[in-house]
Amino acid sequence: QEDLEALIAEFQSLDAKKTQVIESSCPPPSPRLNCSLCAHPERDELILFGGEYFNGQKTYLYNDLYIYHIRKNSWAKLDIPNPPPRRCAHQAAVVPTAGGQLWIFGGEFASPNGEQFYHYKDLWVLHLATKTWEQIKAPGGPSGRSGHRMVACKRQLIIFGGFHESARDFIYYNDVYTFNLDSFTWSKLAPAGMGPAPRSGCQMTPTPEGNIIIYGGYSKQRVKKDVDKGTLHTDMFLLKAEGAGKEEDRWTWSRLSPSGVKPSPRSGFAVAAAPNNRCLLFGGVHDEEEEESIEGDFFNDIYFYDIGKNRWFPAQLKGPKSEKRKRRRGRQAEAEAAGEEELQLPPPQGPLEIVKEVVAEDGTVMTIKQVIPGAAEDKDGSGSEEEEEEEEEGGALGQPVEPCPRSSAMVAVKHGVLYVYGGMFEVGDRQVTLSDLHSIDLHRMDEWKVLLEMDPKTQEWLEESESDEEEDDDVEGAEGGEEEEESSEEESEDEEGEQQHPAVQPGEAQAQYVARTEQYWLRLARSHMGPEAKDKKVLKVAHAMAKTFYEDPT
Repeated sequence: QEDLEALIAEFQSLDAKKTQVIESSCPPPSPRLNCSLCAHPERDELILFGGEYFNGQKTYLYNDLYIYHIRKNSWAKLDIPNPPPRRCAHQAAVVPTAGGQLWIFGGEFASPNGEQFYHYKDLWVLHLATKTWEQIKAPGGPSGRSGHRMVACKRQLIIFGGFHESARDFIYYNDVYTFNLDSFTWSKLAPAGMGPAPRSGCQMTPTPEGNIIIYGGYSKQRVKKDVDKGTLHTDMFLLKAEGAGKEEDRWTWSRLSPSGVKPSPRSGFAVAAAPNNRCLLFGGVHDEEEEESIEGDFFNDIYFYDIGKNRWFPAQLKGPKSEKRKRRRGRQAEAEAAGEEELQLPPPQGPLEIVKEVVAEDGTVMTIKQVIPGAAEDKDGSGSEEEEEEEEEGGALGQPVEPCPRSSAMVAVKHGVLYVYGGMFEVGDRQVTLSDLHSIDLHRMDEWKVLLEMDPKTQEWLEESESDEEEDDDVEGAEGGEEEEESSEEESEDEEGEQQHPAVQPGEAQAQYVARTEQYWLRLARSHMGPEAKDKKVLKVAHAMAKTFYEDPT
């Protein structure tokens, strides 16, 4: 614990050297998990803070602040003096006070080896108008934790749950605290009734009346020495404020039994407030826990919860409608579009499977499979001829694009549009941390837009327990055989003076080309750079050469 506190203090002393606010255009943020993403209350901007990145051997923590300009589809980095220390799994909430404020509570700092944790219990506010950070020191707040949930509701911040983990033990919470945004004071609530069991990573949604809804989450218990059992919660609760006075509010827990189609059990889902008195849940993972290993089933679906009707339902992409069909159906289509606001849609047409191959910087080819539901049929089931016609026109069943299945994505809603940033999925023992950005109009629910593709260059994975030297030896050994096999071919190519590079096949994606021709470009890079060049450097150069040739074979 002392070592971690010293490390945090060291980082803070570096931050203290910043004396002025600098906003600069920049590339998209590097891949990261468990950061916060919030919509600016007044501007067309999203605000990203903190997070972590694990490359297989080392954990990196961040406290940088990025602004995503929605209209320009561009990123800027905002350096502000004296920011909160580096952290992940914190919570952030935005309020419109004084040009906008971003409040941040808690989270954790991890040692580089990912085995020790420091849990924060500090409260910070970023004044968006003046671009200044301020730490709010008020007694009586929650204990240090991460994985908790926090929402802004009627001039107060409300915090629920979370967990604290040390090298020896862990504890999950189900306590509730409020922070008054007028008096800057903490209160611990003691609600009547039976509340949720302790948990982290749940859905927490404020209602227009000032109540709170809790759904799902994750917790674990120690069943015997060194064996923990995880629980995916699927229950739902209402925390109701009963009392007119601000200070004398009485709170009561009650259990909710929603109708409709609930999300399948999962953890690591993302949540956001949606239009029309709804909230939404995106993605997540269902882990099959065995004694020795965990297999994850990842999701990229959206579920809506209608707060007024106490009802869950899965979102269904309608697909872009063809102009010809709109004209043919005239007013009938308009009437149905109005009815579709309910989104009570029938089962989709047959699912479509898309397979993407992504080549990471280290040459690993990751195959991402996406099963995408077809467009929903019309409520009146009107004529199969029209459906066939639309398929021919490349309407709703054109090539759909949507985020690949993932857990721990960051989401925010602005002007009725959902933005999904990053997250992670697993390929065998490898964790892939994403940095892509997608959006979808929640009113129209017609199609996903890709605002930023995942950049394979940002993917790095170092096998656990291997030192860099061992890793270099392995790569050299793996490539050595192939180099010998084809050395005569390479010599004859050199003699010709001008080499024939492998051609790009019609319709071949860049990632596929790089994967298919990697060994060729590796040999070429090695021959130019010499035997003393490091394997990682050679790999980078080889990939750069392959990509350059793909873009311009001349």
